[in-house]
Amino acid sequence: MLLVLAGDALVRGAVNLSLRLGIPALVVGLTVVAFGTSAPEMLVSVQAVLNNAPGIALGNVVGSNIANILLVLGIPALITTIHSSRLGLTRGYVTMLLASALFIALAFVGPFSRWHALVLLAGLGLMLWDSYRSAMAHRETADDALEGADPAMAWWKIGAFIVVGLIGLPLGAGFLVDGASNIARDLGISETVIGLTLVAVGTSLPELATSVIAAFKKRAEVAMGNVIGSNIFNLLGIVGVAGLVGDIPVPDSMLRVDLWVMLGASLLLIPFILLRSDITRLVGVVFLAAYVGYTVSLVV
Repeated sequence: MLLVLAGDALVRGAVNLSLRLGIPALVVGLTVVAFGTSAPEMLVSVQAVLNNAPGIALGNVVGSNIANILLVLGIPALITTIHSSRLGLTRGYVTMLLASALFIALAFVGPFSRWHALVLLAGLGLMLWDSYRSAMAHRETADDALEGADPAMAWWKIGAFIVVGLIGLPLGAGFLVDGASNIARDLGISETVIGLTLVAVGTSLPELATSVIAAFKKRAEVAMGNVIGSNIFNLLGIVGVAGLVGDIPVPDSMLRVDLWVMLGASLLLIPFILLRSDITRLVGVVFLAAYVGYTVSLVV
């Protein structure tokens, strides 16, 4: 809960500070918001590496990407149909698939070390530059409204949001990593499995909450954009930063199963993004059933 609340506070404060400083909303959306919403995953992964629990760091990223597709898209689809045909996410989706392929290739020549991290961060830089160019080319039709933006927000409130976020995020990350490590030891389950399940769902709560609220507002399409953006940042940014802190070994079980489950979940979106089919309630049930089945297979 501390991670969710602190992450939201940091995004709100950073967005309004950036706009007050005259930074265009378009640039703020591509940088401040994108990094801010991935802050919980990033802090948890860095903390896990520092605590000598790299399995949690890697499991967090891979598990979050699986949960983002099967859970964060599955639950909103139960509430209302996600009209993928209205979205123009082909470019972002292809970027996500390329990021997944790069991540898997580097995992097989792992462990993730500093040079792996630099390659991933270079990929993130290229993605941000491409997104910026694309957004600038279509800025005349872009909606500059930003979630959490309030032109009338007082300076003290902006400062308070930023302070709460900067203090709460590392505290929440520390609590989650410590608790997850203790659960893994007490139950005799590997830290990687805890990262793939408990920690992954915990750090995906902001995306899940945003998607469910959007579904109740009949704007479930927001969920698809959130998932694609979050997955790209998880693969390139979070492991990129965590890999600079320390080496992250890749367990054999992840090379055999979990990385391919992540890629398979990503490929499940082909009919809904490239072929413009809608994600109906039935598809949502299938996604959730697949996620439950995968989770059960990890802990049984």
